[in-house]
Amino acid sequence: MLSVVVSGLRGRWASFLGGFLALVLGVGMLAATGLGLAAALDPPDRAPERFASSPVVVLGQDRLTVEVRRGPGTALVSRPLDRPQPVDTALLRDLRARWPLTENPAGVRRPDAVGLDAPADLVRALVGDRAQVLTGTERRRADPDHARDGHELTGLNALLGTAGGVAAFVSVFVVASVFAFSVALRRREFGLLRTAGATPGQVRRLLLAEATVLGVTASAAGCALGGLAAPPMARALTGRGLAPEWFADAVGGSAGWPYHLAFWTGLGVALAGAAAAAHRAGRTGPVDALREADVDRDVLPPGRALLGAGLLAAGLGLLVWTYATEPEALLKRKTYTTLPMLLTGGAALLAPLLVRPVARLLPVPGSGAVGLLVRENGAAAVRRTAAVAAPVLVTVALAGTLFGASESVARAKESEARERTAAAYVVEGPAAARLPSRTDRGAVVAASGPTSLFVRDGAEAVVKYGARAVADPAAFAALSRLPVVAGDLRDLDDRSIVVNEEFERRRIGEEVEVWRADGSGPVRLRVAAVLARGTGDNGPYVTRAQAPGAVLDRLESDRPLPAAGDTSAAPAAVNQAAATGLRLLLVLVLLYTVIALASTLLMATSVRGGELASLRLAGATRAQALRAVTGEAVLAVAIGTALGLGVTAAVLGALGAGLAALSAPVVLAVPWAPMGAAAGVCAVVAVAASALPAWRLSR
Repeated sequence: MLSVVVSGLRGRWASFLGGFLALVLGVGMLAATGLGLAAALDPPDRAPERFASSPVVVLGQDRLTVEVRRGPGTALVSRPLDRPQPVDTALLRDLRARWPLTENPAGVRRPDAVGLDAPADLVRALVGDRAQVLTGTERRRADPDHARDGHELTGLNALLGTAGGVAAFVSVFVVASVFAFSVALRRREFGLLRTAGATPGQVRRLLLAEATVLGVTASAAGCALGGLAAPPMARALTGRGLAPEWFADAVGGSAGWPYHLAFWTGLGVALAGAAAAAHRAGRTGPVDALREADVDRDVLPPGRALLGAGLLAAGLGLLVWTYATEPEALLKRKTYTTLPMLLTGGAALLAPLLVRPVARLLPVPGSGAVGLLVRENGAAAVRRTAAVAAPVLVTVALAGTLFGASESVARAKESEARERTAAAYVVEGPAAARLPSRTDRGAVVAASGPTSLFVRDGAEAVVKYGARAVADPAAFAALSRLPVVAGDLRDLDDRSIVVNEEFERRRIGEEVEVWRADGSGPVRLRVAAVLARGTGDNGPYVTRAQAPGAVLDRLESDRPLPAAGDTSAAPAAVNQAAATGLRLLLVLVLLYTVIALASTLLMATSVRGGELASLRLAGATRAQALRAVTGEAVLAVAIGTALGLGVTAAVLGALGAGLAALSAPVVLAVPWAPMGAAAGVCAVVAVAASALPAWRLSR
């Protein structure tokens, strides 16, 4: 059996080349992103910087711990603070009485950490639960860049995880499509095998053995490619500021699980892609050796139809359910990255059922007899048309949904930010902290800064909210145009809070129990006003009395600010990690599509010698025959593009409905440029991959 398989692969290497390359690329991407995740999840030990000379560090508490209800009893839950609490004054006095302390920076009245040279056990016995005692590499937690590294690694993990997931998702479709179309072209070969006495099980085992050999070799090559690509990828991410500086040197270490994950995933993808095709091949009868008809029959097996309909129904159902129950989730990257994959997968599986009606509706390239031939051939050869349209659908749909959703959310946030203020001048960022928050020139100046609030949500949970601390409540109320649904912003004071509709307690006058950003509290604040949820940036708001340590980063004024000039609000900055990730994903998916299109059309056109000869005998010129073949390829790309636009319309429509439900500006951005570029590249590749073999066969 093995010798037959190897001989078959050697003789038909061109038909397996597309699947092999797609699998190598997918496994390589999984291995590279896996190595990146391994380095991010298990960062190398690094020497502390702030207290490098102190073997023991006493750090203030950096987590808020609250008792909540859990069933019939209670439990403790912890939430990270924005910054460590200052070390207790009494504890500092006790430490100074026994050991010399190192303070960095020096002269701070209540430092958040101190270093000392003393036995760790004695220090822990003295400190107790009043602070944390750090030794060894744990002393890094007192470094100022420790929290920043954590934020960068969170975004990096999301970027690498999404890239790996999309690589696996697209690999399955490309490899399965190549195997399915290859089996369709080998129908007569399997019929001859059955005529010679081969059983259906032997035919299935032959195809699965081919898939195993292909999967093992492609997965091994992909692992090698991923190992080579991981270090340059890490350096590129570090160079763009998307990863900490140490990340480039940490990737490609001794972690072995990314290679195992990539290899076995690649082999599983190859076998899964061949399984359905092998089942169909096993049902080929001896009479199929004599079949010459070009009109495809039984192009949508019941299993594929059921799976495609299930994915499509699940995607649409989840969109409707999310809109009805939690519309704010539609604005999150996790939602608009995963749900489109369900819709795209369902539409791609049902492509053989959709290509005929779509082909009847679309204008066809060419005119007269050539145009008629293009339309009829495209509708008759459903397998070939669907095999070309499916990868185009995936590319256009992912480009439209990912770019469209992220850009729409960014524009909605930007529009909402502009509508939230009546100020003529706005200064944001570090410059705001250097300007006076009050002026004697009669200008109304509203200053605010970021803080956090921990709010008890019922008796079972504590939720951390990103909030804004207001310096002057009267100026804030005068310049704000926030979407107030109840109460009055002018009632905000040191003992009250402005909440949004997401809060459990949101009736005017009702008290909310909160802990401040440094963990102090709890305090009970009266609800002064309630805001619509919007895109997620509408509140809560408190005064600076409830935001210890908050630094002003935004000044709004109805007149020019001193030394600020004519400064207006800048558009919200696009998340660079997310934008880079989207571009990376589009390039990756486009590479898969190019491989799938080239492989499918080279295979499909190479077996059309008899058809092209018949066209020439019927009076068609060589140029007309070439126009017919390339026109069919362009029509298939157009069908895939139309189906991809349908998926994009469904996702962006649900997003727009979600924004409207949240009382946020509905500003939908249709990414015509990425979708057009993807469709254009697909069309060029399809024309070239079909014209080259057709030119040779039509001589």
